[in-house]
Amino acid sequence: MPPTTPGATSASTSALTSSAFASPYRTHTCGELRASDAGREARLSGWVHRRRDHGRLIFLDLRDRHGLTQVVIDGADAPGAHAVASNVRPEFVVTAVGKVAKRLEGTDNKRLATGEVELQTTELTILNESKTPPFYINEPEAAIDEALRLKYRYLDLRREPMAERIFLRSKLVQAIRDAHHKAGFVEVETPNLIKATPEGARDFLVPSRLQPGNVYALPQSPQQLKQLLMVAGVDRYFQIARCFRDEDLRGDRQPEFTQLDLEMSFVDEAAVMDFVESMIVEVSHATVPERPLQSVPFPRLTHAEAMDRYGSDKPDLRFGMELANLAPALTDAEGHPISGFRVFDETLAAGGVVKSIVAPGLGGASRRETDELTEAARRYGAAGLAHLAVESTGSIKGPIVKFLGEDVAEQLVATAGASPGDLVLIVADTEKVANAVLGKLRAELGLQLGLADENVLSYAWITRFPMYEWDAENERWHATHNPFSGVLPEDESLLITASGDPYRPSPRDPAGRARAMQYDVVLNGWELGGGSVRIWRRDLLERSFALQGHTAEAMHEKFGAILDAFEFGAPPHGGIAIGIDRWAALFSKQTNIREVMAFPKTQSGGDLMLEAPSPPEPEQLAELGLRFVGTKAPTSGSESIA
Repeated sequence: MPPTTPGATSASTSALTSSAFASPYRTHTCGELRASDAGREARLSGWVHRRRDHGRLIFLDLRDRHGLTQVVIDGADAPGAHAVASNVRPEFVVTAVGKVAKRLEGTDNKRLATGEVELQTTELTILNESKTPPFYINEPEAAIDEALRLKYRYLDLRREPMAERIFLRSKLVQAIRDAHHKAGFVEVETPNLIKATPEGARDFLVPSRLQPGNVYALPQSPQQLKQLLMVAGVDRYFQIARCFRDEDLRGDRQPEFTQLDLEMSFVDEAAVMDFVESMIVEVSHATVPERPLQSVPFPRLTHAEAMDRYGSDKPDLRFGMELANLAPALTDAEGHPISGFRVFDETLAAGGVVKSIVAPGLGGASRRETDELTEAARRYGAAGLAHLAVESTGSIKGPIVKFLGEDVAEQLVATAGASPGDLVLIVADTEKVANAVLGKLRAELGLQLGLADENVLSYAWITRFPMYEWDAENERWHATHNPFSGVLPEDESLLITASGDPYRPSPRDPAGRARAMQYDVVLNGWELGGGSVRIWRRDLLERSFALQGHTAEAMHEKFGAILDAFEFGAPPHGGIAIGIDRWAALFSKQTNIREVMAFPKTQSGGDLMLEAPSPPEPEQLAELGLRFVGTKAPTSGSESIA
């Protein structure tokens, strides 16, 4: 039962009530009272954040999600409340009733919004006691084992850092909804029990009890459904969609995740990107107004430009450190290698590249530091890493100077764009490998050297992705992004095979040169979202599916609904999906999306709190007509998941 003040009536309780959060348990939240409330009666409920016993006076910091209020119990004025307070411990849930008073001069707490007042309590009620928590809830900076945090996530969510991130996420989602409703979008929920379709990861399967032997799949995304909504004439759709992918986890992946999913009819790439950009700007200002945006409009780079300049299709543009092609310093006027360093010359002669990045201020790096960089480059796929240090005097040092000679070394440093005190890091390999390795080193050094302003939000667009990449193992073309992505109009004629048979693709096909109407939006070195203008003609979608290795029968089996729908008047349409978990993580300066999810899974997909997944009851398996027969033996070097 709610606590009552002795002699209080419904009318007197109502007279205390002024807060939108008022209830029989409270007249105000723990973050609401101010100096202007002095002299008023108030009732507060919450958790005991801290308790300080000074004998006759006992102080409690009372906490709810709105803030903290100091509660003081004077044994002389309220002996009954004092007796209760003597038994209170941290995380007890209590209700305190009393009069709001200004704190004595010099005792106010400027760090709290309620720091000018206290509640001089006449009645204290324990609503629920608490065991001693497994970690300190009132110490936000305390180092706590993450497994313990996940096991007791309901306690972890009481801690200020986690609570603030969850509230920020809520603010983000609200801003997203506001922006879309204002722009005429319709929020439509799509089902979670659908048909399995190939979308790049394993599906989570749900056996059907009513149709034995058949399964549903949980959606990796609502891709086909949102396109069908465009065929239905919804015109502008969005939802905050729950998605599921059975894939290996990492810091920016979870088996179940949330994305902003949107689709628009009668649009081209520019129309979708312009809306999405304006929405992102609006949502950013509404959610984190204190975070500056580096560039508006967002920079737009083609995929080829991004890889050439930054070695990544999701570059962090908060700092420079662009890749430089060193061929001009290493070849003659006819393009023949003349560096004198065999590794460089042979690579260039074979059609490879020699590229570099400049690490500012690392010219004095030790042998151990350069060895660590070399080992990192090898982990990323390079055969090795050459380096040149530019000393403060301008002289150039490094193991390869003796092969290059001083003149070539100076030209190389100038081409790389290095200054005194810098370190030039060089990779000689195929263009793909050199870009990828230097891109990863660039990202790593950007963090290590503090080159990126953590407060800045640096959005950018990456466009003109390759339509396909060759899958040698399965002898087919694989869509680099979404299998429904449209092809640039000028590249549509390339969607053919060298053999002339659409069902016999090969790596020689003109299709390998086609570019997609695909666009990614990136933020601070993370892929925030990806989308495209879709293929909206049945004949073209069938051509694309054939290149991706689907027979006519397989197309009908996997994509029959959307292929059939395209015969009933499909409009041109396109859209995007943006990861809300990633967006919230970046807004709150986190590197792992678990830190912005209320109840995430571990790296192995486990829920430590609910102890899931768990073996089913035998009766459940029997109802579904299932039995566990074991799993295949793990391949060499992998762990069993049985």
